[in-house]
Amino acid sequence: MKIADLFDTSEFEHASLFQPNDEPWQPLNDLKEYMNSFVWPEYPIPAGAPLTETLVLYNGDCRPADGLEIIFEDATKGKLKVLKNGNELPGASVLMAGALFLSKQISIGKGVLVESGALLKGMNIIGDCCEVRQAAYLRGYCLAGKRCVLGHATEIKHSIFLNDAKAGHFAYLGDSILGSNANLGAGTKFANLRFLPGNVSIRVNGKFIDTGRRKLGAILGDGAQTGCNSVTNPGVIMGKHTMLLPNTTAKPGFHKAKAILR
Repeated sequence: MKIADLFDTSEFEHASLFQPNDEPWQPLNDLKEYMNSFVWPEYPIPAGAPLTETLVLYNGDCRPADGLEIIFEDATKGKLKVLKNGNELPGASVLMAGALFLSKQISIGKGVLVESGALLKGMNIIGDCCEVRQAAYLRGYCLAGKRCVLGHATEIKHSIFLNDAKAGHFAYLGDSILGSNANLGAGTKFANLRFLPGNVSIRVNGKFIDTGRRKLGAILGDGAQTGCNSVTNPGVIMGKHTMLLPNTTAKPGFHKAKAILR
């Protein structure tokens, strides 16, 4: 059970975090150091209070949306458009009035939509064509690749989204990784802290592996899915294309690829 068994990172911008022969939780061990050394862009985005007007981020500049036409289509499909005098500003991102940034240590890619009511706290990297939806709460050390959804009323901290990963509605992710094209049903919760003292251990082939981590949520391989109102115990690893059915609690441990957890 190595990173190579769970993820294809060939098109992931931050693939250096994912060494093929490392254990699946190693990227979480390295995430803070990686982001602490990141060279942050210097956006002129007001921090500390909700935005009073919608802003457009384009070529490193940030300007009010007055006089611009915004087509609010699906950002994850590249359909968010900003027009000036009828001409598209390719790659422009939109930060809607009411979004709240509590840090200057934020990187926002091209074609990103940050909706009203989203709160971004601490260090966050948001890749191209992502949607940060209304009431999303990013608590810091969140790293999202391209075309990801950081969803409505979803709380995320110290977690990684590979390209096309989606947590669209009412989810909690702490100390977790979503593989490419992984999708969370509404109300999915990833528990990341044991009731009892000690590190989270992973059961693999009848043996327990100490992860060395006090907090560890869930790690979902590429294409894995959870149903609505599902829950994972601390230390769940789901192989590629594994499914956790609705209203189901996943037991700690490694669940093989294409398994159906009932």
